[in-house]
Amino acid sequence: MLLKDFYTVNQLDKLAENKYQAQVFLNASHEVFKGHFPGNPVTPGVCMMQIIKELTQEIVGVPLQMTASSNVKFMAIINPETNPELTLELDLVGDLDSEMKVKNTTKFGDTVALKLTNTYRKA
Repeated sequence: MLLKDFYTVNQLDKLAENKYQAQVFLNASHEVFKGHFPGNPVTPGVCMMQIIKELTQEIVGVPLQMTASSNVKFMAIINPETNPELTLELDLVGDLDSEMKVKNTTKFGDTVALKLTNTYRKA
């Protein structure tokens, strides 16, 4: 984990072939939130992208390097004080012999907060 104690994976399930769902709990008292932003914490987009990468690494079992990101849509602010529990859906396409695309949808409750597609290769 790049950011120690930033989040906890409560659950990671395989739903179908190459489809996974993770339940993640954000640590609202983490140092990141003290600067982003004081009194109104917002989860940085780059931190969300790192969580997605780390979950994907756990699924495939090898270190990954992100080579591209596309269709990135931040649709709602993720405030760790009001919405610390996130559900991430990961759809893996391709393989690590060439490249793997991971389509992600991140939600808190029924609210979609983030949609993106990241491309990875073995690190």
